[in-house]
Amino acid sequence: MTAALLPFLGLLQRELLHFVRQPTRMVSAAASPLLFWVLIGSGFSGSFRLPGGGGGSDSAAGIDYLQYFFPGTLLLLVLFSAIFSTISVIDDRQNGFLQGALVSPASGRAIVLGKVLGGALLAWIQGVLLLLIAPWIGVPMTTARTLAACGILALLAVGLTSLGFACAWRTHSTQGFHGIMNLLLVPMWLLSGALFPLSGAPTWLQVVARLNPLTYGLHLFRSALQPAAALDSGLFASPLLPWCVTLAFTLVALGLALATVRERSRL
Repeated sequence: MTAALLPFLGLLQRELLHFVRQPTRMVSAAASPLLFWVLIGSGFSGSFRLPGGGGGSDSAAGIDYLQYFFPGTLLLLVLFSAIFSTISVIDDRQNGFLQGALVSPASGRAIVLGKVLGGALLAWIQGVLLLLIAPWIGVPMTTARTLAACGILALLAVGLTSLGFACAWRTHSTQGFHGIMNLLLVPMWLLSGALFPLSGAPTWLQVVARLNPLTYGLHLFRSALQPAAALDSGLFASPLLPWCVTLAFTLVALGLALATVRERSRL
């Protein structure tokens, strides 16, 4: 147990220290989603109307576009953080650290878990910090809502970081990794309902959104923050379906990341 735990804790600590020692990474990971939220939210706020929008209470009448877009911004922050943290897999391979770790007595799974959970923890912390501004933008928060939102955010952070790790393991350049992320994770975010309610989208787009696991995770997250803004409930056959898909996505992505330990020859 100790032989597996020490490498895991060491790599997790290493991820945290690297993040703290890179102020530009801290700023860019948080500033980019916030910039998206301010610019896109402000641009659409005057012309985009949610059903019943316009009031100020915790109901459908109290939701404006900035409030609607806020959960999607938090998901984007977690996604960016997952991308930045898993890029280190490529850097570690190029500077020889990963090769040294893999030939050490540490198990491959401990190495993967240390990298993935370290990156997921960083993404989760950044998301929770941004969540603190929710009451100031008109999104009422209670203890139950906050705990539920933090739990869902943790699931999404682990799932996205695991998926990023699996892609980074198979990529040998940061340019190639960014290309894969732009073709995979960014479209997943765009098609999750972060920017617009999927209930009003064309049928073909709703079909694509149903195949996107982030659609279900974002719906859960938005429902926890502001139930009146969860306008896409009609897309799901059962209220339990979003939970099942989100849990399955996280477990499958983590399993995919763990399976990469069998591909040491690719290093």
